[in-house]
Amino acid sequence: MQDIIRQLDEKRAAARLGGGRKRIDAQHAKGKLTARERIELLLDPDSFEEWDMFKEHRCTDFGMEKQTVPGDGVVIGYGTINGRLVFVFSQDFTVFGGALSEAHAEKICKIMDHAMKAGAPVIGLNDSGGARIQEGVASLGGYAEVFQRNALASGVVPQISMIMGPCAGGAVYSPAMTDFIFMVKDSSYMFVTGPEVVKTVTHEEVSAEELGGALTHSSKSGVADLAFENDVEALMMLRRLVAFLPSSNREKPPTVPTEDPSDRIEMSLDTLVPDNPNKPYDIKELIVKTVDEGDFFELQPDYAKNIVIGFGRMAGQPIGIVANQPLVLAGCLDIRSSIKGARFVRFCDAFNIPVVTFVDVPGFMPGTAQEYGGIIKHGAKLLYAYAECTVPKITVITRKAYGGAYDVMSSKHLRGDVNLAWPRAEIAVMGAKGAVEIIFREDKNDAAKLAAREAEYKARFANPFIAGARGYIDDVILPHETRKRICRSLMMLRDKKLDNPWRKHGNIPL
Repeated sequence: MQDIIRQLDEKRAAARLGGGRKRIDAQHAKGKLTARERIELLLDPDSFEEWDMFKEHRCTDFGMEKQTVPGDGVVIGYGTINGRLVFVFSQDFTVFGGALSEAHAEKICKIMDHAMKAGAPVIGLNDSGGARIQEGVASLGGYAEVFQRNALASGVVPQISMIMGPCAGGAVYSPAMTDFIFMVKDSSYMFVTGPEVVKTVTHEEVSAEELGGALTHSSKSGVADLAFENDVEALMMLRRLVAFLPSSNREKPPTVPTEDPSDRIEMSLDTLVPDNPNKPYDIKELIVKTVDEGDFFELQPDYAKNIVIGFGRMAGQPIGIVANQPLVLAGCLDIRSSIKGARFVRFCDAFNIPVVTFVDVPGFMPGTAQEYGGIIKHGAKLLYAYAECTVPKITVITRKAYGGAYDVMSSKHLRGDVNLAWPRAEIAVMGAKGAVEIIFREDKNDAAKLAAREAEYKARFANPFIAGARGYIDDVILPHETRKRICRSLMMLRDKKLDNPWRKHGNIPL
């Protein structure tokens, strides 16, 4: 018995040491934590239960039979975040550079299978050089097994990827299928083909950071949702995100007690929208002043800035927020913002999170770049997402809601549950100037007549009452009572039941 216990202790010590002290020191020298240190920071103290600590690869080619490390480069198991169950895998760069083998993939698949059965989120801490070349197609098969589970788990349990080192080649497609991707600045990168291959094939010279670093993916490509300064900040913010999410699609998101009164009045909102309809304002001020205690978890803040998305709480209940941003492109919808908004709405719908939409949109962005880029199909993604969405949908039009963009932004026609407008909301086919130039084109050379027509059009249509008369707006509210009215609406919709017609799945305009 003593021998068995001694062997157990030795194997545990070997597994915990990973690739050895020298490689651990090298990891620390780069400002990076080890796989186990990351798990300890992410999870509640003493909550982690590790599986497959002794698992090893089965490769015998290229001398690999002489190189085995217990755990084979990935730490897996389950634990809790704020007392709630999560499953986690953390790749260990000190072991074969975190390269994925057949056994490594089997470990990841095991916790993904259990997560779906138990109904709990899956969190992947990625730090891997890619497929283990010595295993050839077996490692590629391992990736595909993980991809299959990503697809099956989509919309069933939340999937979150934290890129904390390299993630290249086929390895990028697993995070790409998860719900959120976070990265760490200066130490993580993602790309399908690295700088050397790019140089060989296209003759472009580019660094790994420029090609696929955290800033690139959080501001240019939109692949990453957020970029953090270091491992510790990344893991703390990940804990904060999980607090907004339900454990699975079978649950509602967790409510949190708040001392912020649901009927709180915010008088400063009455002067938020400028008198000049062409002057911008910051929609984030409205969001922060409306949600509980000003706590807004924004996603993709540096990408497609003309739309704002993120999580907040109202009366303790988590909500997803989508808002046009007048500070950027006047709040117009374009290709990037449509995709950004659509994916977020679909996530909220999949996981029973109500969607609150703040609308100030003059229309879709015009121009050849948008048309050639497929704005018709990409804009339809946001339309499709709102139309398909069955969770509570509350819409507040703060100023402009013109044309097709009015329809798209969670209008009553797309089964919006509660649609409200501020008194100076302008709901029309288009702006007064453009409308008058089309309707009264015979007066185009008479500036005085056109100005009079424009004033007439504004007086008649640039208000929320025409839409209100048709029931497209449920009520016109004063800005300072926005929080109170949304909280009441959420309470009323708490037990909402709405099902789409049976189908295998829809065919979103991808």
